[in-house]
Amino acid sequence: MERSSSNPLGASLARLQQSAGISGTQPAKCPDHGDYIATVLREGQLSGCPECSRQAQAVAEAMERDEQQRQAVSARLERQLGQALIPLRFKTKTFENYRAATDGQRVALAAARRYAADFPANAAAARCLMLLGHVGNGKTHLAAAIANVVMVEHRRNVLYTTVSRVCQQVKASYGKEAQQSEREAIEVFRTPDLLILDEVGASYGTDFERMVMFEVINARYEEMKPTLVISNLFAEALAGALGDRTVDRLREGGGVVVVFDWQSARRGVA
Repeated sequence: MERSSSNPLGASLARLQQSAGISGTQPAKCPDHGDYIATVLREGQLSGCPECSRQAQAVAEAMERDEQQRQAVSARLERQLGQALIPLRFKTKTFENYRAATDGQRVALAAARRYAADFPANAAAARCLMLLGHVGNGKTHLAAAIANVVMVEHRRNVLYTTVSRVCQQVKASYGKEAQQSEREAIEVFRTPDLLILDEVGASYGTDFERMVMFEVINARYEEMKPTLVISNLFAEALAGALGDRTVDRLREGGGVVVVFDWQSARRGVA
């Protein structure tokens, strides 16, 4: 019986190449990568350099990864902005829309900008910031502007809260049906890279408030994490409201104090 000399695999490959418009191969030269074997396509066209194709594919994949990372960062920032709990009135407050018409306002704005710009160094030193003085002069505005820079530019997390909310959360841990312990309640405020405490001394320091503020600020002090304090009190009165031990921890490491001692500008700022 005569043995067939045909190659079924080769014939199938030839038919596949023909259906794909491939008529064969021939030597070719890439100006960047040298010689290669090119596939001859329809109308005599040659396939491109495989190394060029590989590099183009690598660039495309890198661009896709960068875009995925950008979207992930954007989503994380959106979550952080929501989790920061900055009041709606202050979410759009920036350094650019802070009204600095007087020398005092310009000094306060410059100090806030500097603290935000240098936040990595301030965080490493656990350097706190205290915005103290008259009501209605934009202390919370500047704190919100700092928070936005810290989150967006430095990729750190921020939590804004008031002393009354902190005290309420800690007090809620004392009940029989409490869902967390006092230690767990304090932990919520120890964790953020920057904690903004507003309305400090608003009730002029009850014993309970002094105890809670010391526990929160001391926990952050021990973990080398900075705290931003906003108060309508000046330095001496703040020490009376919080206690010397707490204020000492805020001042340690070069804590910055910005005094707002001019008349309220609230009527001039929308």
